[in-house]
Amino acid sequence: MHLPTPQAAVVQAASADEARSVDALADATDLPPETVTGAVFELQEAGLVAVSEWVDETIALTDEGHEYATDGLPEVRLYEAALAAGADDEAVEMGRVIGQSGLEGPQVNIALSNYARKGYGVIDGGEITADPDADPESDAEAGALEALADGHSNGDADGDANTDAETATATLEIDEDVLEHLERRGLLERSESTVREATLTEAGVTELMAGIETAETVGQITPDLLTSWAKQGFADRSRGQGPREDGDWRDAEFTEYNVEADAAPVDGGSVHILRQTAERVKDTLVGMGFQEMDGPHADADFWINDCLFMPQDHPARTHWDRFALEHPTHIDHLPEDLVERVERAHHEGVGEDGEGYNSPWDEDFARAIALRGHTTSLSARYLSGHQIGDLEPPQRYFSVEKVYRNDTLDPTHLLEFFQIEGWVMAENLSVRDLMGTFEEFYAQFGITDIEFKPHYNPYTEPSFELFGTHPTTGEMVEIGNSGIFREEMLEPLGVECDVMAWGLALERLLMLMYGFEDIRDIHGTLCDLELLRETEVTY
Repeated sequence: MHLPTPQAAVVQAASADEARSVDALADATDLPPETVTGAVFELQEAGLVAVSEWVDETIALTDEGHEYATDGLPEVRLYEAALAAGADDEAVEMGRVIGQSGLEGPQVNIALSNYARKGYGVIDGGEITADPDADPESDAEAGALEALADGHSNGDADGDANTDAETATATLEIDEDVLEHLERRGLLERSESTVREATLTEAGVTELMAGIETAETVGQITPDLLTSWAKQGFADRSRGQGPREDGDWRDAEFTEYNVEADAAPVDGGSVHILRQTAERVKDTLVGMGFQEMDGPHADADFWINDCLFMPQDHPARTHWDRFALEHPTHIDHLPEDLVERVERAHHEGVGEDGEGYNSPWDEDFARAIALRGHTTSLSARYLSGHQIGDLEPPQRYFSVEKVYRNDTLDPTHLLEFFQIEGWVMAENLSVRDLMGTFEEFYAQFGITDIEFKPHYNPYTEPSFELFGTHPTTGEMVEIGNSGIFREEMLEPLGVECDVMAWGLALERLLMLMYGFEDIRDIHGTLCDLELLRETEVTY
């Protein structure tokens, strides 16, 4: 029987008594695994071998995972530093504990995001406490990392770390939820591969015993083949002979291609689902008659808070809740007449019954630069006429931009997120107008169960929060804040009519649309790339 060289080699290396994997056959024949795979399928079609296959999963630690297996998880190191600082007795300044922990860069945020989740203590208002009853030794994630690292260090002579890691997982019965957490944190990688094994059939044994001869095959037409045929044809023509049919490429036996063979997966680039949703929000608001605002991410506290009638001693304006700039620290120019009117409103209020806050107001503090905690700073710039000139009612403006807050990380809060800012300037606006706007907006995204709850804001009255029902958990999720701007805010800005306004969370909208339970799955260093690839964007 004549067989191509790869097939002949596989038949001779295969066995009728035991199944041999493609990798084992590749080692025995000195052929690439992909060549052996093709030969095995061709032999299966010819009835000379039987093929069995299954999906095999392997687990390996990433570089970051190996680092934490050696040095300890960031949250465990933070807990140990908190204990050493006496946080099990009373709250301790968080900056001090972080300094003692030796954590740097992204590890700080990772530690903070997992500290409370694991019950190591509480982080609140820049202070940290440590639960004396917490037991880092029983941390399931730390134990899994150690087990996987031990599997790697005890690898075989060929350094097959994946196999040892998988063996360690099976032996110690690591919980699947723990593995998923570690994978989401980027501390381990799981990969699946199809394992194929071949066994000689009775027909294969018969042909092998009868003797197999090798037939040379060609995988593709090469320049050498074409050149050889062309030279032969030229020689024949020079002797006055017609073209012959025995050129090299005509005589060659070409290898058959298996079009059903597995190919390596290719993940192409795409626009992030958060950005796609942001663009959809913009299209929706433009369709509702709004124009888009833009402005600086780092701005003076004057625009971020003072123009919003936020007192300078408000807790949200402390260094614990905002990100101040080290350089430059202050803005050079503010409109003097506007600064004077805003300061007067803070001190005295507006109108005959206005009282103001009767609290200190410092222009130097107003000039301090920080990352904006809300895009209402853009609203203040536009309403004052400072950004694009005076505006006459009616006007509608919006923005979908990033804001920054020193919040405690949890499934619904991040240090930076996108806010859907919007406002309408018109005569005789009411809360009914505002509620109707929300109902129309959210209906565009299939959300029709919006609920409203009265709320307090320094810059709006009346004010209320918005809630929507999470499609998976059934819980009510806060999705925004809104109200009618107060006279104490509008009068200094020179606005003489009503303005209704809101700040909605883009990530919360995404949760209601697609059922995400943790916004860290879609945004930040712990996002689930596979989830982002598989989620279908709907319109």
